[in-house]
Amino acid sequence: MTRKPNVILISTDQQRGDCIGAEGRGVRTPNLDRIGQAGVRFSRCITPHPMCQAARASILTGKLPYSHGVRDNGRDLDEALAAAGLGGTFGKAGYATHFIGKAHLSSQQTFAPTGRPECYKSAGDFAPDWRGSYMGFDDVQLMLRPHHHTQWYAPPEALHYEYWLDLHGGGQRRWDRAKDRLTPDTAHFQAWRSALEAPWHSSPWIGDRAIEMIDNKDDRPLMAWVSFPDPHPPFLAPQPWCDSYTPEEVTIARHPELDLENRPWWHRAFVEDRARPIKQGAEHNAGGIDWGQKGELTDAALRDITRIYFGMISAVDHEVGRILHALETAGELDNTYVIFISDHGEWLGDHGLLLKGPMLYDGLLRVPCLIRGPGIPGGRVIEDPVGTVDVLATAADLAGLPAPEGHGRSWRGLWTGHESRDFALSEYEVDSQRSAVDMDLVTVRSARCRMSMDLRTGTCELYDLHDDPDEMVNRFDDPAYAAVRREHTDMIRSRPDDRIPAAPRVGWH
Repeated sequence: MTRKPNVILISTDQQRGDCIGAEGRGVRTPNLDRIGQAGVRFSRCITPHPMCQAARASILTGKLPYSHGVRDNGRDLDEALAAAGLGGTFGKAGYATHFIGKAHLSSQQTFAPTGRPECYKSAGDFAPDWRGSYMGFDDVQLMLRPHHHTQWYAPPEALHYEYWLDLHGGGQRRWDRAKDRLTPDTAHFQAWRSALEAPWHSSPWIGDRAIEMIDNKDDRPLMAWVSFPDPHPPFLAPQPWCDSYTPEEVTIARHPELDLENRPWWHRAFVEDRARPIKQGAEHNAGGIDWGQKGELTDAALRDITRIYFGMISAVDHEVGRILHALETAGELDNTYVIFISDHGEWLGDHGLLLKGPMLYDGLLRVPCLIRGPGIPGGRVIEDPVGTVDVLATAADLAGLPAPEGHGRSWRGLWTGHESRDFALSEYEVDSQRSAVDMDLVTVRSARCRMSMDLRTGTCELYDLHDDPDEMVNRFDDPAYAAVRREHTDMIRSRPDDRIPAAPRVGWH
């Protein structure tokens, strides 16, 4: 009797598509490279949304944001849609379903308790030994606040990682250590060499939980989402990872200056607004300074940010290697589909920007995407545009399961040569309460170009990524690109008309 394959989805938070070893930027990720060498790397995979919660809802459901209702952070996914997604699809087929790590499938910083475990105001309603179910997954081990959050809240306002840290690692003492800066200090407030001892960091905790899951596997096949919160800013890493790269060796943004001319109106509106820190709090900021904007990004600052960011990625890669080794030791690697993605990218100094927002430059839009497993050819690079919205359809197809109706399509036909793709879509309802502007931003990524359109005003930007990979020249009004403009407009309009109302805003994150 043929065994059903395991499916393990490994994700990171805010990792650029060019920040894996195979992309040639100098980031050392030998274990991610191993996945690509044994399988397929998609070099033009994009996020369906540049913010965590909405992007993760699309991965979970296989639907674009305007069709699952989570159009930004702070809006909660309908639980029925969640239950019918990745975990629920595999659970109904007899799989043991697990979620480990940072979920952010529900809002965290809310106006009032929502009754969900990830809500800061509701987490205390869940006992320390609670393990789910949650969002369609039967067994969960979650973290409420990864180390990039600034404030410690002692249990019971905690989930599995915080309880573990409090019980074994001294709780707040270890939390505070993560914020202590080793000397010499770095040149930017968003990045530092952390004094936290590495075993207490969130990434090893996730790796340990994933290995325990593999070691304790029963007769059922596994479907697991293993979710690392790094390299989300602020950029902090413990030793040895904070010293893995020198400032001199990292490759930094080629154009780290703000360039707001010849850009759509929302670029300047977003960057120059200063209301966001008041509305969103200071969890990802310092001194009330938002979005990485604290004057000009100097060369020294950007080098320090980039080297810590690279170190955070290498730390996650180490844990990926441990997970692969555990699968191999258990005799399960050859019967397991391993998928690696990130929820969205990071500006990392491109055009003078840090973090994320409604400027869908390729560093923010494009994410790493690797898959290996039974029957997948090794060493293939596929350049067709795809999206992480395809994960559910792909995983279900490989396991021989029907996928729920949605926008995602299986990648199988791309590596077999039976299919090609022309474009992938990303959607973002930008809310002035959070981001200074109100707009409905739809982005299409083709093999050659990226075009973003505000559906409310019809304002657009268009970049030829073949001739202009740094997106320096907006070609939307260029007569020479009239046909390209029409083609990409048709791509945007081809989206199925299955939009639903936006989920109500319940908070900021």
